[in-house]
Amino acid sequence: MRDPWKPRYFLDTEFTDFIDCQLISLAIVGEDGREFYGEVTDFKFKACSEFVRAAVLPQLGQFAGRAMSFAQLRSELLAWLYRIPLKPRPVLCYDYQGDFDLLGDMIDGPLPAGWKYEHIGGQIDVNRQEAYFREHGGRHHALHDARANAFAFL
Repeated sequence: MRDPWKPRYFLDTEFTDFIDCQLISLAIVGEDGREFYGEVTDFKFKACSEFVRAAVLPQLGQFAGRAMSFAQLRSELLAWLYRIPLKPRPVLCYDYQGDFDLLGDMIDGPLPAGWKYEHIGGQIDVNRQEAYFREHGGRHHALHDARANAFAFL
């Protein structure tokens, strides 16, 4: 059973490739309804794998005003993280270590004081996640993937 005093925030990212890994987009979806989403405009297109070119890049640009430089995304993300109330203590959840690593690179260090983090890869109900994608679409879009993980978390 989830601890009701620890609101969860679900992280997902999209990135260029597993080898030359550069952030393309990042989303955080909270159980409390708060959401953050941003797309990086200054990543290297040539670093993208064929999969990313086919599945991720065509989905960018769906949300007006959310495409920006890496530096601006860092600034907006940090401001958003610091606006989250620390009581009850927020928990950042991720299902893939690479997402958490890219977040750390983005904010250039650890999460702000007061945040906890948790790897939840084994706590996602795959059937619920698939049901989310069937109804809403958007697989391989950071915001849709983060929403799907929030929906499917056990």
